[in-house]
Amino acid sequence: MTDLRGDTSRGEIPKPRPDKIRCDACPVMCYVAEGQTGACDRYANQGGKIVRCDPLTIIDRRIEAGGEVVPFLAAWDGGIVPDGSTFVTAIGSGTTYPDYKPAPFIVSREIEGIDCVTVVTEAIFSYCGVKVKIDTDRHLGHEAATVRSEGEAIGHVMTSEYGSQMLSLGGVDHLTGGSKAEGRATCAALLALCNRDPVTLTVDGGAEVVVQAGQPPIVDGQTEARMRVGCGSATIGMFAAQWHGLVDEVVVVDDHITGVVSEHQAGKVLGWPDTGIRIKGRRSTPGRYFQVAEPGLGWGGTDIEDPLTILNPWLEKKGARPGLTLLMVSTTGEQFAYYILDEKLQPQPAPLPPALKPSVDLIAENCEPALCTVMFMGGAGGSLRSGVTRNPVKLTRSVHALKTTVTLGGAPAYVWPGGGITLMVDVTRLPEGAFGYVPTPALVAPLEFTLRRDDYVALGGHDGHVRTLDDILQDGGEYGAATRGVGPVR
Repeated sequence: MTDLRGDTSRGEIPKPRPDKIRCDACPVMCYVAEGQTGACDRYANQGGKIVRCDPLTIIDRRIEAGGEVVPFLAAWDGGIVPDGSTFVTAIGSGTTYPDYKPAPFIVSREIEGIDCVTVVTEAIFSYCGVKVKIDTDRHLGHEAATVRSEGEAIGHVMTSEYGSQMLSLGGVDHLTGGSKAEGRATCAALLALCNRDPVTLTVDGGAEVVVQAGQPPIVDGQTEARMRVGCGSATIGMFAAQWHGLVDEVVVVDDHITGVVSEHQAGKVLGWPDTGIRIKGRRSTPGRYFQVAEPGLGWGGTDIEDPLTILNPWLEKKGARPGLTLLMVSTTGEQFAYYILDEKLQPQPAPLPPALKPSVDLIAENCEPALCTVMFMGGAGGSLRSGVTRNPVKLTRSVHALKTTVTLGGAPAYVWPGGGITLMVDVTRLPEGAFGYVPTPALVAPLEFTLRRDDYVALGGHDGHVRTLDDILQDGGEYGAATRGVGPVR
């Protein structure tokens, strides 16, 4: 908790009380009383010294099982560590703020006989957000629709991908460009998502969805079990042979591309006869139809509950006849129905023949589990580079030249081409609780740069601050000496 005299959000400088000390770990610059934490709950006043509340996290690759198994490494014997067996992450390390000073830990270690350096810091990201992949055919909202958390706009719907809906959340405009409430809601949602906690989001004109990294999405109260095997056309291509000789016609209902086996090239190759079926919607290539219905929570991501609504009257001159059989199925196999044409060429419901049940089950079997994927994305090309080198642009060049490896909490990051250090990482690959925040608002993420010692010297690194692992474990750093060991995330 924080007790400030003055409101830093209005540019006022807080005045200290005699029993408080100032924390300089972020731009808020809290005055913190003995035994209390700052506004971020990450730094505290302990005995008149600002300390990091969470211990420095070290990944020990000798631990076979994942997860935290060694609470603290105080009993470290200072012996030689096998090459690559341990990795000092930035989780719990502290920050470089106000950025002119060297990173909290610059660790020397030997990797496959090469003297390397890992520069460790908790980076404050105002320019950050998350990209969310939600495996579902359910309609969440139209592209570019606003996504809200706690009623505040925090992002938008992106272009959908194959079997998944995509969201872009956060970013500097939502964090700092709107109202205080918008910034706080954005920061809180990003923090929860990055730390793998569930967040309820609503889409303007669309659905409510509960998102949690590594877990199935919950759309309007319904937990999704599987993502689609493919679009309707792809499903026809994969399983046409399974239906041949067992049913006269198959329609795979899909929001994007609905497939009709008798017209589809897969059916033609198998010698499938015409059936006189007619599908509503816009015909693309043979057996492929767009816009058969509006998007929704029904069959194949459409808004229909009765699949027969996508059919026009059958044509007898094109092959329709009484007794013709029809299977209609969704792209996940969750919905299916079987019909037989009557004397008036009207499809009448009938029980699914046992011979067709395996084909429906095969669609379901080939659907992958529905999951939410959360990718943290941030720009690390700003002043935090000064904690690594006196010449920041050389670090950027070294990263793009693949001389410097970038990780977050030990997890490999993808660095985008082009200017700056724009990175992206799967949050499930970091140890739990890896992300924090500061109430500016901004996220705090662990960041590590690893490179050869000679390359580090060449780019103007703070070589005089390089320390060995056993020295760090024995003496700690500016924000305390507590450490913990965790197994590698699988």
